[in-house]
Amino acid sequence: MEHPKTYIRHTLPQQQGEIVVEGPVTPSHLQSLNMHADLDAFRKPKEQHEALIEIAELPEGRIILARDELTIIGYVTFHYPDDMERWSQGHMPDLLELGAVEVANAYRSLGLGSTLIRTAFEDPQMESYIVFTTEYYWHWDLKSSGLSVWDYRSMMERLMKTVDMVWYATDDPEICSHPANCLMVRIGKQVPLASEEQFDRIRFQQRFMY
Repeated sequence: MEHPKTYIRHTLPQQQGEIVVEGPVTPSHLQSLNMHADLDAFRKPKEQHEALIEIAELPEGRIILARDELTIIGYVTFHYPDDMERWSQGHMPDLLELGAVEVANAYRSLGLGSTLIRTAFEDPQMESYIVFTTEYYWHWDLKSSGLSVWDYRSMMERLMKTVDMVWYATDDPEICSHPANCLMVRIGKQVPLASEEQFDRIRFQQRFMY
């Protein structure tokens, strides 16, 4: 499957300067930027910066970022599912994972999470993909946010619904391990029925004997 990408850029005026939301960005552009010290939800900022560059190098990889001058203050990642996960089993060329959304603490009141995700889906090519995200409560920043598990879950659902991602049932053991975990999915308008059916077979793999 070809992976054409349409670069999109928005500027958000602030009292002092502006914030740029842009992507998909190139590895070289990412290398020219610094990572905000608060972006440590998944790994240390330096290591996460390196991970973003690696994703941007993938044919299907997409990084949409928000930056304050030359400092990355938020990002969202898209890539094929990891080979160790059930979602990679079908080797579907039109199944993308929305892997991570993170915004630095000091900028969380600006609605950057929804801006990042909406910007990603402005690219018409995204209509050719099934995009899914797996939400696990142990990845959520409950401490800094002050939210309960269920309030955080509601916030993440509202965030994903800004691009019409909806809750999907699954028997995946990790998602089923806690009731706050969930699978959210967006099926693009150009996705063939055969791909939807294949994704359904990946979502449900338990076979019950009667």
